[in-house]
Amino acid sequence: MTHDVVWKPPLDGTTNVERFMADQHIASFDELVARSIAEPEWFWAAVVDFLGLPFASRWEHVLDVSDGIPWARWFSGAQVNLASACVDRWAASTPEAEAVIWEGEDGRTVTWTYAELRRHADALAFQLQSLGIGEGDAVGIFLPMIPEVVAACMAVAKLGAVFLPIFSGYGVDAIAVRLGDADAKAIITAAHAQRRGKAVDMATTARAAAAKTPTVDHVIVVDDAGSGWPAPEIAFPTRLFDAEQPLFIAYTSGTTGRPKGSVHVHGGFLVKIAEEVAFQFDCRPSDRVFWFADFGWIMGPWEIVGALANGATVCLYDGAPDFPGPDRLWAYLERHAVTILGISPTLIRSVMANGDAPVVGHDLSALRILGSTGEPWNDVAWRWYFSVVGRGRCPVINISGGTEVGACFLSPHPVEELTSTTLGGPALGMAVDVFDDNGQPVREAVGELVCTKPWPGMTRGLFKDPERYLDVYWSRWPDVWVHGDWASIEDGRWYLHGRSDDTIKIAGKRLGPAEAESALVAHEAVLEAAAVGMPNEMKGEELWAYVVLAPGHAPSEELRAELTDTVAVALGKAFKPAGIRFVASLPKTRSAKVLRRAIRATALGVDPGDLSSLEDPASIDAIRAAS
Repeated sequence: MTHDVVWKPPLDGTTNVERFMADQHIASFDELVARSIAEPEWFWAAVVDFLGLPFASRWEHVLDVSDGIPWARWFSGAQVNLASACVDRWAASTPEAEAVIWEGEDGRTVTWTYAELRRHADALAFQLQSLGIGEGDAVGIFLPMIPEVVAACMAVAKLGAVFLPIFSGYGVDAIAVRLGDADAKAIITAAHAQRRGKAVDMATTARAAAAKTPTVDHVIVVDDAGSGWPAPEIAFPTRLFDAEQPLFIAYTSGTTGRPKGSVHVHGGFLVKIAEEVAFQFDCRPSDRVFWFADFGWIMGPWEIVGALANGATVCLYDGAPDFPGPDRLWAYLERHAVTILGISPTLIRSVMANGDAPVVGHDLSALRILGSTGEPWNDVAWRWYFSVVGRGRCPVINISGGTEVGACFLSPHPVEELTSTTLGGPALGMAVDVFDDNGQPVREAVGELVCTKPWPGMTRGLFKDPERYLDVYWSRWPDVWVHGDWASIEDGRWYLHGRSDDTIKIAGKRLGPAEAESALVAHEAVLEAAAVGMPNEMKGEELWAYVVLAPGHAPSEELRAELTDTVAVALGKAFKPAGIRFVASLPKTRSAKVLRRAIRATALGVDPGDLSSLEDPASIDAIRAAS
């Protein structure tokens, strides 16, 4: 398969990557990638110095694997606090620079400078301390994307406590499970959130979850978004800790059992995320960074830490992207002159249904970098994002990693030529590869995405469950992290093909759902599609596809046959769908990931597992009612 280059970098020496290469006397980007992987201890130490990340003391070892690679420690012995790097140093050096810009769904806006962000974070830190919360104590953060979410995670970090990012759409039981697993002492929430013109009561939900969690003694409620906390008389003395001090626990939903708690630490998370946002997204203090994400998804902390660690402005929006009108997202970008935009492929496929007009009607000339993550792209949606949103000017930095990765494995950089849908290649310092079933590297074919060396942002195990951590990620091949994604390397560029546990196996042939879905959404009648494997006595599995039709198209047997043939032509007769089902909507998380496992389970009439991250419960009913 060949892929045409659609974007070429200016290579004018101004990007952070180019400046780093000049600083380190490295001649080419390929040389930088190779050396960063071969010499991770050199690379990550050089990143700390280049970005000026304020470690209060130097480390004894950049990397310590004395307990084994799965339990690697970074910057051992160094003293640091993530909040010092993200807030305190800028409040001291550029106090009037904008730290946070927020817009509510009702149009109200609030801006906090770095000095103001520090005051609010300090005030909350003093309040938490007065409630008896200190080092190692867990605090749930159940907030929409309002300015207080930034202050809250920084306040908890200042104390050396541990924050729990909790999806703002969770119900009582889902919150209580996470609070209980972490033995949380407090939860910070808002009186309400805005969603499509309605006030969603969050405080009542938080109090009910706290009542189910014996360890939770305090519920702190933000009554008025953007008002923060009263300024303290003195600055809170941000505490210094070893770089391996736990910072937060990010829970991911499992198909069965309790959610997995990924543990991230001050030093490693700070360095890895600061590097990603600086080198992959070329973030500088003049930038305004907006990623359409909830704080409960890893991209929420990623956005906040990445922007602030680089002295930039983090932009927040609390509401739906298409309310009160289809141009709401694009109007927001124009009003606040956002320079770095991040979004999921699924959300792009959704807003494409409104056509080009809502986008081209707004001045998006401030944009210079486009980002994406969450799921594999299809060509049509990627090109629309690149051409219509970015006007063909902005590189699409399509990253892939995960909650447990604390960052990304794969990413293009703004010094590389780009092809449609590509992930570029290994992120700097990341020893990723693609293995076949025998654990051998494979090229020009689909295999398992793996990582063969540790990295600073990796989870420090799963909270209270070290055996599960080893079993899930490290048990297939010795000292090799198996991520659960299908990937391929074609013409030297990397592509993803979906989760390996979503893989459809038809008569021994493997198919990534993204391949079938791409064929379907290329048809003018299809807005969205989800492909799943269903049991077949002869073949093992057969392909079913659930399709949401674009406006102006109606279900019919003729269209069903046409779509069936479309997939067969694109993928081969062996992958001809056994069923095309028309649905009103697909089950998605709030971060716009399609829950294929829930689709398959619902179609089979079995328990779909943990649905706590589901955006719209009615979408499960839509699967049951599929025609």
